[in-house]
Amino acid sequence: MEPRVNLFENKVTASYVKRLTTAGKVAEGSGLPAATYELVKIRASQINGCAMCLDMHTKDALHAGETSLRINLIAAWREATVFTEAERAALELTEAGTRLADGGGVSEDTWQRVRKHYDEDQIGGLLVAIATINAWNRLNAIAHTPAGNYEPGMF
Repeated sequence: MEPRVNLFENKVTASYVKRLTTAGKVAEGSGLPAATYELVKIRASQINGCAMCLDMHTKDALHAGETSLRINLIAAWREATVFTEAERAALELTEAGTRLADGGGVSEDTWQRVRKHYDEDQIGGLLVAIATINAWNRLNAIAHTPAGNYEPGMF
């Protein structure tokens, strides 16, 4: 598959990608556990059907020590026993925040579960992580960025 737009060669998208990359680093400094950050990126990418982001974040997660069992079960996190309650709250928020157009929004119950497990900085990190990965998903899906060739640390 050929991309519709090469996000790194088009001067406008390349400028945006540079800034989006910088924006994503905010979540890394929030105290949000690295494993949770990867789970959030993978789950949003599954929902949005972003092949490039799934390629990148599943490989990055494996490279960082995440198990293939947990990665394989992210889409079915509600029924899987391999996620902590904190991770479940983050995945629930990710789904609600990614599916805003479906009309549900983020319920008070979901928000309270998140507040139970994360401090203010970590919640900020979750919000930034969810917003940023959704922007990446849309950019890559619209551009038809091909997947399969990503190597951990490539970007």
